[in-house]
Amino acid sequence: MADFPAALHYSAEHEWVDDASPATVGVTSVAADALGDVVYLELPEVGATIEAGSVVGEIESTKSVSELYSPVSGTVVEVNDAAVEDPALVNSDPFGAGWLFKVDVTSRGALLSAEEYAAEAG
Repeated sequence: MADFPAALHYSAEHEWVDDASPATVGVTSVAADALGDVVYLELPEVGATIEAGSVVGEIESTKSVSELYSPVSGTVVEVNDAAVEDPALVNSDPFGAGWLFKVDVTSRGALLSAEEYAAEAG
């Protein structure tokens, strides 16, 4: 079973979010592994208002295109330009350099602990 950082919260759609302010959002290693080599990211624009559970972008890999869901509601304050320029960061460091965007959070969606996510992700 994969290790998931205990300090993060997870969505059933394989996104993670931290407790920082602004909160950082990314996809889990489970998603990165399932996608294969990530070749393109479409992320929400800075200033966009997003809702927890809504589609906010896309992740394209050599295998498929997957929708990116937001685990939180709020305003996007930053996107990871390094990951946009080098999408392979999502594969190589999904919980670090491969983060996707940051949000001033107004509310959180239904989130799982690392233990709950590990049990669900299997």
